[in-house]
Amino acid sequence: MKLGIVGLPNVGKSTLFNSLTKAGAESANYPFCTIDPNVGVVTVPDKRLDVLGEMYHTKKIIPAAIEFVDIAGLVKGASKGEGLGNQFLANIREVDAIVHVVRCFENTNIVHVDGSIDPLRDIETINLELIFSDLEVLERRISKTVKLSRNDKMAAKELDLQNRLKAHLEENKMAKSFVTEDEDEQAWLAEYNLLTAKPVIFAANVSEDDLADDGVNNAGGVQAVREYAKEEDCEVFVVCAEIEEEISQLDDDEKSMFLEDLGLEESGLEKLIKQAIIFLD
Repeated sequence: MKLGIVGLPNVGKSTLFNSLTKAGAESANYPFCTIDPNVGVVTVPDKRLDVLGEMYHTKKIIPAAIEFVDIAGLVKGASKGEGLGNQFLANIREVDAIVHVVRCFENTNIVHVDGSIDPLRDIETINLELIFSDLEVLERRISKTVKLSRNDKMAAKELDLQNRLKAHLEENKMAKSFVTEDEDEQAWLAEYNLLTAKPVIFAANVSEDDLADDGVNNAGGVQAVREYAKEEDCEVFVVCAEIEEEISQLDDDEKSMFLEDLGLEESGLEKLIKQAIIFLD
């Protein structure tokens, strides 16, 4: 499983990536700190493997693994090349699902590219760039299919799908909300590998104060993201990237004590892995 971590600049993507993978990606308070995508592989924690290993005297246990890709921050105009946007969007096409980091915390020391904290606006910015990129891909395909459709019934059928899908995207709707029961059309949709067709898990990045109640009292941030995600059939998990980075430096015993002091039962990494496995199964 390959998950791409995306979001606007300075929302905590690389900090979260560091804590998830201990890969040491550069993290700083300025846009485009990440240029080339950082990649880290994390094994899936599963205590059942240890039990099974003891039962069957297995010498070597190979756990499942998740590959995380830290993709540079997208900005308005990314689909037109702003901020090396085309390069970053191409990186997203290679992943199975998107982990969209959304900033839900205030911190005057960390600048926001749009000057204020507004999670739903930030989500819309990213979504529009993904839609614009998908429209470009679709328009290129349509130009090829038009020629073939004159003498080919299947091509004509595909052209009809492409035009309907284009109209859907032009209404600022994601491709994953485009529904068809036709098997041919489903196969074509899979072939297009559209960005907005990929499953999305939102990582609501909060301050330490919002961790204990899982962001319940963060009405303008976490709760707004949850309501949006419910409408879009997406998942949400609450995380504090800075705390996760601290946790990643601790051994197992220290980690358990640290989580207990914070009133948490599991780390953000564990929550993300569980949700990813269930959501993408």
